[in-house]
Amino acid sequence: MRSLRTGLSLVSLLSGLVLLAPAPTASAADVPLRDLAAAKGKVMGTAVTGSKLTGTYGDLAGAQFNSLTPGNAMKWGSVEPARGSYDWAEADQIVNFAEAHGQQVRGHTLVWHSQNPGWLTNGTWTAAQLGRLMNDHIALEVGRYKGRLAAWDVVNEPFNEDGTYRQTLWYNGLGTGYIAQALTAARAADPAAELYINDYNVEGVNAKSTALYNLVKSLKEQGVPIDGVGLQAHLIVGQVPSTLQQNIQRFADLGVDVAITELDIRMALPSDSTKLAQQAADYKAVMNACVAVARCAGVTVWGFTDSDSWIPSTFPGEGAATPYDENYVPKPAYHAIAEALGGTTTPPPTGACTAAYSVTSQWNTGFTGQVKISCSGAALSSWEVGWTYGAGQRITQAWNATCTQSGTAVSCANAAYNGTVPDGGSVTFGFNASWSGSNPVPAVTLE
Repeated sequence: MRSLRTGLSLVSLLSGLVLLAPAPTASAADVPLRDLAAAKGKVMGTAVTGSKLTGTYGDLAGAQFNSLTPGNAMKWGSVEPARGSYDWAEADQIVNFAEAHGQQVRGHTLVWHSQNPGWLTNGTWTAAQLGRLMNDHIALEVGRYKGRLAAWDVVNEPFNEDGTYRQTLWYNGLGTGYIAQALTAARAADPAAELYINDYNVEGVNAKSTALYNLVKSLKEQGVPIDGVGLQAHLIVGQVPSTLQQNIQRFADLGVDVAITELDIRMALPSDSTKLAQQAADYKAVMNACVAVARCAGVTVWGFTDSDSWIPSTFPGEGAATPYDENYVPKPAYHAIAEALGGTTTPPPTGACTAAYSVTSQWNTGFTGQVKISCSGAALSSWEVGWTYGAGQRITQAWNATCTQSGTAVSCANAAYNGTVPDGGSVTFGFNASWSGSNPVPAVTLE
């Protein structure tokens, strides 16, 4: 017997269509994530797209987070697409929004191998010219927001997976010294901003994170300005490194802060109750690791809603990586973050979501059935219903759901496109089935 997917335990009944009461929804009475994080001295941030900072997207971004990171608006290719021609509109919009909502801003990113303007990557530069270009870019961009940004990801993704330096425009043109040069230029442009080196696949203890550790240690010993390390944390469900907290702590022991800068946890689509529950546990594990280390500054999710996530376009067939679904319904991951920060969530009213089974047509050897799932006072980010047939009926075809039958037990889960049931909304799926003799309708029950 299956039930509505909510991250709660399933119930077993002898017969009837089953829906488990939905998971808690974020309500006005719940403490926002930003306030829970602030109470623990942590940042709870999100990457944002400036053009979307209106309506529900803007409301949630402003209410739930105390830090914003421009997803793309501050990258070199965005701000200087043609040499000497600048576009600060979206970056300014995000900074202004953050200041209006009492949020800090994390600048992202100054020196990177990707998303650079064509005039830069296609140019032929001497080392002296390349060094001046980098210094001038840092001085201009950091200087523009001097005193307004809390931190900068100064150097992004300098290492290969084996811990060797990535072959980039900067490394090939300036050698390993480009990192110290960039950090020094950023300090000169804004002495108050925290300066970070940021990379991915460095969350656990491995060759890449050890190379980063050794770099930071060396920079500290040389007196190069370095305030923190960013662990991007683009993770996969069920694969949070067991050494995450240990790794955060070893960087902290060098005398720098650590931030989880780009957290998302992707899964193979479609999502289901098992994947969402594991995702929630993974988000909680990451949050717990940060909360446990005093010098972990906080956690930023790389987009808070699946509608603004980079994952599906980059990893085809994967997604559902953020704490909210495409319709801004909080997933179990949202509640896991809140719990890790010491919060609680408000249970929905009993009977908030129901499922109704009906037979829409019937003939001598078969019939067409329909199930309608409706919510009032709660919302769902995915669903699964089940029932037990009492007269040997067998499903032969289903649409708008994935249905399986074992003996008399039927289980139907949402398709990739209709898992969300908003408060006040409904979804319907149908099926064809065979029957012989009688076709009783399963009784609907709800825990």
